[in-house]
This record gives sequence, C-alpha cells and structure tokens, in this order.
Amino acid sequence: MITMKTKLAITTFFLALGLTIPSHILAQTSQIEYPASIDLGFHDMYNLQFDQAHAEFSRFMAAHPDDPMGPVSDAAAYLFSEFHRTGVLDMQLFTNDNSYLSHKKDVPDPAVKQAFVRQLDKTNQLADAVLAKKPQDATALFAKTLAYGLHADYASLIERRDLTGFQYTKSGSAYAHQLLQVDPHAYDAYLAVGMENYILGLKPAPVRWLLQMAGGETNKVLGEQDLELTAAQGHYLRPLAKLLLAVAAIRDKDKVKARELLSSLAKEFPNNPLYAQQLAKLS
Repeated sequence: MITMKTKLAITTFFLALGLTIPSHILAQTSQIEYPASIDLGFHDMYNLQFDQAHAEFSRFMAAHPDDPMGPVSDAAAYLFSEFHRTGVLDMQLFTNDNSYLSHKKDVPDPAVKQAFVRQLDKTNQLADAVLAKKPQDATALFAKTLAYGLHADYASLIERRDLTGFQYTKSGSAYAHQLLQVDPHAYDAYLAVGMENYILGLKPAPVRWLLQMAGGETNKVLGEQDLELTAAQGHYLRPLAKLLLAVAAIRDKDKVKARELLSSLAKEFPNNPLYAQQLAKLS
C-alpha cells in the first residue's frame, strides 16, 4: 500500500519533470462516498444551472437529513451563483494585478448571503454531531473542509475581506490535513491544502505582504502541486482546480496548458460561457 508520504514524494517527482502522474499511482479508493445526486448537483452548478443544482441538493437533503454533504453542497451553489452574478471568476482579475486592485467591490445579495450562511451553519452542526461520535469520519471532515473553504471564498472574493478569508482558509486547511491523515485518497482536500499557498500567492504584492505579516504562506509553486493532484484525481473540486491551474498557466504565459485546461472545461460545461470567453482571449 502506498503511504501518503510516499505518494507525495512520487507526485512531486513527476510534477518536477512536467510529466503526467500515472493513473495506477493515484487511482485509489477514497473512504468518502459520492452520491449520484450530489454529483449531478455539482455538475449543474459548474454549468451555471443553479436552480437544477439546488433541486438536486434539496432532494439529497430530504433523503439524508443527517448528512452534512447536503447543506454544504447547497451552500456551494449559492456561492457560485454569486460568483457568476458578480463576475469575480473573470481570469483578468487574477492574471493582472492592476485589474484586481481596481475592481469595484460588488454589493453581496443579502438573500443569497443569508441562505449561504444558513446552509454552512447547518453543515457545521451536522458534521460536528458526527465527529463527536466518530472523530475520524472522512465525510464529516470533508464537509468541514468544504465549509471553511466556501466561507473563505465568499469573504475574499465577494466581500473582498482578504484577512477574514485568510483566517477561514487556515481553518479549512487544518481540517483538510486531518482528512488526509484519515483518507489520503480524498483528493479534493489537496485543493484546500494548496489554496493558502496558491491563492495568496496570486494576490497582488501589497496584499501578499499583509497576509504574510499575518502568518500566511504564499508559495505558489507548492500550491500548484496540490492543485495538480485535485485536477488529476479530484471529484467535486476537480473543475475548480483546473480553472485555477489555467489562471496560473496564463500568468506564466503558458498558453498551451491554459488552452488545454479551458478546452476540457468548455467541453464538460457547455452552458458556462466563461471558458469559451477565456479561450477567445488567449487567441
């Protein structure tokens, strides 16, 4: 059996050489279950079909009222609807420091924020109840990891409160590390582990300085390695990892890699114009 330490060493070796990680090394079974209705809801969410996503998650929550993955998935759909409304996932904001600094903060939709926070509170309530009985429950740890990650994204990208977002990111990373100790094959968790380094590393220099003063890690290379794992073998967060890697490729002027990533996303989610728009800009 490949240990977590060995797997990370192998992964680092292949990434350093710029090679694809062999599937027989990474393809292992996670302890986390991935219900079909949650899968469908996440696909609808990435495809900008938010009503359908909420409907899928509602059906799951009705059938599984004690499972924290229901409300945290529904919270994700609320967050991504705000991402779409405000346009904060436009790559120009992340590939150009001036665009990020000059971008006007949008006023959050109060009804969406209320629903978002309500679902995250429900997530923590259910996950904490599970962890009180089973401290190493992989699904509950995953739900906590996602909840803090969603809080961090909302604070940082919607409300532009970088320090608050950083604090949520640190908490989410701590739960992700716990999860990976229990289940090294929970590849979505590597996005949470790498998010601190990667996202903070993308921030403009003045913001990076403030976050480093607060104890943040801003090593973009290490963050990218974790994102590569999620993009290769992740489940719910695989498309997000691919998008973030496309941003990194554009910043590094690697148009070939950026086109490859964006083309696969455009094919998988044809109702989302973001990927096709970014591909056109690359041309």
